[in-house]
Amino acid sequence: MNISIIIPLLNEEESLNELHQWITKVMQSNGYSYELIFIDDGSKDQSWSIITKLVNENSEVNGIRFLKNFGKSQALHAGFAKAQGDVIITMDADLQDNPEEITALYKMIHEEGYDLVSGWKKIRYDSKIAKNLPSKLFNFAARKTSGVQLNDFNCGLKAYKNEVIKSIEVTGEMHRYIPVLAKNAGFSNIGEKIVKHQARKYGETKFGMERFIRGFLDLITISFISRFGKRPMHFFGAWGAFMLIVGFLFAFYLGIDKLFLNPSGRLITEKPQFYIALTSMILGSQFFVAGFLGELILRSKKNTKNYIIKENI
Repeated sequence: MNISIIIPLLNEEESLNELHQWITKVMQSNGYSYELIFIDDGSKDQSWSIITKLVNENSEVNGIRFLKNFGKSQALHAGFAKAQGDVIITMDADLQDNPEEITALYKMIHEEGYDLVSGWKKIRYDSKIAKNLPSKLFNFAARKTSGVQLNDFNCGLKAYKNEVIKSIEVTGEMHRYIPVLAKNAGFSNIGEKIVKHQARKYGETKFGMERFIRGFLDLITISFISRFGKRPMHFFGAWGAFMLIVGFLFAFYLGIDKLFLNPSGRLITEKPQFYIALTSMILGSQFFVAGFLGELILRSKKNTKNYIIKENI
């Protein structure tokens, strides 16, 4: 199978038939063998009824239904697990992603050898205040933090080699950072293509300003995991050592001051430096303990994996 097209959706009953016809036209005109996987993320309208009808009438169409809204990341994860094509295309169901772009994305993966190609909606038809400006700030922070030089992390139109999506796990709100997850998994040949963006034809957007807040929090999480996920002691140990040094320096100063410089002055416990020293040493010790616990957890997981591999052999 050439292509698997994965489309997560929430309450998009108006656009599904038109989107299916458009994709079918593109696939048939290029002679691709393909499958189309709709993931209904807990829709409250007639989306699932329309998907069921499409599945019954078209052998290329499959559907997955969530009983409640779990989010786009979980929907993509379910689609990735089911996809069988050599190249996987993800796109949104609101008709803002143009299916005509699939051909060029497929060629960039299949012929030019990219592991992943991300769409870039250079010209957008969204509200400049509500989406464009926050999106630019978000993408700038994502580039600087992750090291992946993409202009549009949020674009739902992306293409992947099959082995890429089978090697990563998309959880939480990490669908924005699939290129970063792929890079961390060793797939560094990541490209970008300017794609057509279209104004929303039906319904309303399902994402509000809160997605940028969650996105920045997820960015911090994935940045930490990518840098220190396999060596937590490097992070916690460094901060622990710094805090302990600060604490011991203040404690040393207080001791010298009380014994030699000002023996008749205030009690050590009456000085603010005492509490700075005490707090720093407590925090430093806790950082070290957190680092040790992280290392123990990592090693226990590695031992479990080795045991399972030996048992399977």
